[in-house]
Amino acid sequence: MSTSSSKKPMMTLYSGTDCPFSHRCRIVLYEKGMDFQIIDVDEHDKPEDLAVMNPYNEVPVLIERDLILYNANIINEYIDERFPHPQLMPADPVMRGRARLFLFRFEEELYSQVEAVENGGKNIDRARTQIRDSLTQIAPVFVKQKYMIGDEFSMLDVAIAPLLWRLDYYGIQLPKPAAPLLKYAERIFSRQGFIDALTSQEKSMRN
Repeated sequence: MSTSSSKKPMMTLYSGTDCPFSHRCRIVLYEKGMDFQIIDVDEHDKPEDLAVMNPYNEVPVLIERDLILYNANIINEYIDERFPHPQLMPADPVMRGRARLFLFRFEEELYSQVEAVENGGKNIDRARTQIRDSLTQIAPVFVKQKYMIGDEFSMLDVAIAPLLWRLDYYGIQLPKPAAPLLKYAERIFSRQGFIDALTSQEKSMRN
């Protein structure tokens, strides 16, 4: 929970304690430095009201007054528009369109494999390989720039950070050509917003 005073916080996030999608939303909230409350959800023992708030019975879920949102990308874009400082989506419409396309690709090529990795089974090796290969392909970007779309931390960095944090936990080893990506990951991990957003379960993933 993060509340700066005794008054009721503006936003409440129902967040899985080891959920990479919830992790993304927590990062945005802490990067914004705003007033909010986080309610930890055990994904193996979900509260009954979660299914009422989200028909898919999944975290994250964001509540602000009468508004209920789910899906990490939708939640994060709403927070970014509602509290635009610091701005995490590009201001330029063309760049914003490109950023949304990257976010879509992250879902399709990376996060679509997370469930298979987390649950094990016959597809786990294939899922690990796809994540490894997709990440290795984008590694050269970080030879010349600090973050995903230049020198400014953005929603693209938010989106990929929880996955990079979990690589060892997921049993994914990146090859030597991915070294620039790992240096980039350390830059993200050193940000105060990222550090503050970590749950105890997530911290234990890299002990």
